[in-house]
Amino acid sequence: MDAKSIKEEKAEVEIWQYIFGFTPMAVVKCAIELEIADAVESHGGAVSLPDLASAVACSPSALGRIMRYLTHRGFFELKESTNQYANTPLSLLLLKSGVNTIAPLLVMEASPWMLAPWHGLSASASRSGGSGFKAAHGEEIWEFGSHNPAESKLFNDGMACHARRAVSEIVEQYGEVFEGIDCLVDVGGGDGTTLHCIVEACPWIRGINYDLPHVVSAAQWVLHDWSDDECVQILTKCREAIPKETGKVIIAEAVIVEGEEDKYRDVKLALDVAMLSHTEKGKERTIEEWDLVIKGAGFSSFTVQHIGSIISIIEAYP
Repeated sequence: MDAKSIKEEKAEVEIWQYIFGFTPMAVVKCAIELEIADAVESHGGAVSLPDLASAVACSPSALGRIMRYLTHRGFFELKESTNQYANTPLSLLLLKSGVNTIAPLLVMEASPWMLAPWHGLSASASRSGGSGFKAAHGEEIWEFGSHNPAESKLFNDGMACHARRAVSEIVEQYGEVFEGIDCLVDVGGGDGTTLHCIVEACPWIRGINYDLPHVVSAAQWVLHDWSDDECVQILTKCREAIPKETGKVIIAEAVIVEGEEDKYRDVKLALDVAMLSHTEKGKERTIEEWDLVIKGAGFSSFTVQHIGSIISIIEAYP
């Protein structure tokens, strides 16, 4: 088989992954809703299909097909000796009350109102621009959340889940970023989860949560939601508010590193397209783009610390 034929054959196989690209999210969401991982844990870490079907109130036949797919994707392990299912590191991330659960974030992203803007991605990329979220729902996500309490809670739960994981990674990998800080203002702190986690890990810090009025939580004012000009305005206000000699602004965001190996590159690029779909001007930035924004806000210098996570830590100094 010549090289061209090999590439064509690979393309024929690969394109099917895109045709059914929604399947992994849908099936994993199903597993979360049925609390399959929790049921396995409650049975001592291993359970037969009939017992699992009984526990989650499902048809054994239908559940067997779902478990076959999830096992194929590495979410569960089928032990041949006992014909029982066991959890794996992947499925443990779906536990309802797990310390490292990512279930609320996945359920949020898989919700119909968050998926709808993706269908308007081509419109978002057009010259006329605009937000895919607004095209789908008639208003931007911030306004939408203010009068849709159920969806707002789903959003807050997803963001709180992400915040807990992110703060844990920051404290573990780069805890020194909080050394010497007496007072910390979380700009766009949502329901306060991020600040609570930071103060819990660093009890000497006095925390101030700042966000929108409705339950102080509908919108996470993180910088990737905003245009470069808006980021400059936000950061300028932050710079003006901190002590010139001892203050700093800590930015925890995904940083796209061009030309370097990064195990989270696919996720960061997906986040960037998510910003294109769900906001009018938001984006994930490269280091060069952060340099323009931070220097444009009047900061004299900044450092970037990659902590082996989706997020990196940027420290900007006045």
